Amino acid sequence: MDVKTYPVTHTDAEWRKLLTPEQYDVMRGHGTERPGSCALNYEKRPGTFSCAGCGQDLFVSKTKFESGTGWPSFNDPVAGATETTSDRSFGMARTEVHCSRCGSHLGHVFDDGPAPTHLRYCINGVAMNFQPE
Repeated sequence: MDVKTYPVTHTDAEWRKLLTPEQYDVMRGHGTERPGSCALNYEKRPGTFSCAGCGQDLFVSKTKFESGTGWPSFNDPVAGATETTSDRSFGMARTEVHCSRCGSHLGHVFDDGPAPTHLRYCINGVAMNFQPE
């Protein structure tokens, strides 16, 4: 099986130094933060959400919406900022979302979001930083 190489790469030891333990668990270990546990879920200001692993812009606030799930939800990423793969963990078929620049796990995307995309990018808040306008 081919392994994708990303523009931003680090050794496991480097990732552990760059990220908090919770970020490492989510972004490199494909974990999930507790619902409602991250302040970015409640962020309402205009601005940009970026990858906590490499700084790439991922989502803009105008695409964020309240899904009631406990995680920040968006209906459209910045063009080219995310990629998806099939995730069959925990006996479910889901679509994983990861950063296209460093490969870090961000969350999952579902087809139950609002118009116009009808997508819900359900993203772990610890995987992102926020820069207000």
